[in-house]
Amino acid sequence: MVKLNVNSSFGFVLHGLNETFASKHILFAFVFSFYMFTILVNLIVIVIIFLDKALHEPMYMFICNLCVNGIYGASCFYTKFLADMWSELNVVSYAECLAQIFVIYSYTFAELTSLSVMAHDRYVAICKPLNYRSFMTPWKVGKLILLTWLFPVLETTIGLILTLRLPMCGKDIERLYCSNWAVVKLSCVDTTVNNLYGYILMFYHVSQATLIIISYFHIIREVVKSEAQRNKFMQTCVPHLISLINFTASVMFDSLYARHGARQSLLVLQNILSVEFLVVPPLLNPVIYGMALSQIRIAQFNTGKSIKIFFFCLG
Repeated sequence: MVKLNVNSSFGFVLHGLNETFASKHILFAFVFSFYMFTILVNLIVIVIIFLDKALHEPMYMFICNLCVNGIYGASCFYTKFLADMWSELNVVSYAECLAQIFVIYSYTFAELTSLSVMAHDRYVAICKPLNYRSFMTPWKVGKLILLTWLFPVLETTIGLILTLRLPMCGKDIERLYCSNWAVVKLSCVDTTVNNLYGYILMFYHVSQATLIIISYFHIIREVVKSEAQRNKFMQTCVPHLISLINFTASVMFDSLYARHGARQSLLVLQNILSVEFLVVPPLLNPVIYGMALSQIRIAQFNTGKSIKIFFFCLG
């Protein structure tokens, strides 16, 4: 294989868009509208939680953090994807590709870590309600939110450092966006270290999901004791479980298929499913939490009512 010179002019060619969508320009308006709606629903939840002091509780702070992360991840994917729709040759520079990898992977790890923290919050709230206020203090909540960003950034940075050391022997990526493993596979040298690090991260985050499942066994055992606890479970835990299952399943599919899936097998389906964790959770999370949690619904109503009164007074 011929070793390519990785410099400022070196770039990758993304083939996924041309292979998956024949009429790119027709889809631009639809995708742009979908992106704007995703940003809007997340901002609505963030602003409502920020403005309503009654929602300045740990659970709502974690939901707000989840929505911020959703905007972060979705914006990284959509902006490049929309730009590619206007281009015949979807080229991305080496630096831009690594930047997209950093954002997408840090978003993914932050989402998984946030869901783990939220499960821990629900476990303490339902199984140890008397200790909840003393345990989940504002200082503790702030530290947990900070950790949901620091650990993912650290994980992603280590992965990128391992990728940066690799010389490239190819520049064709059969995906809609840059992914770390797609770049690693283009290397001229042995990538065992990168592969091993990827499996370590997979094991770590699968362990996180396992701990969440164990915590939910304890929660379910607790909620069967009273109807009030069951109602609390349905309102606060079911939305979390939906988010967790949807996100974990899509990330696991993408990670395993990228490593073991046939290169040309069902490429269109593969590309569509590979963006599911970038498209669906950022839209689904604010919608299901906004609908399921009565305090957010009430706050939405009160905020909307205040806005109407404000504009009525101006008129």
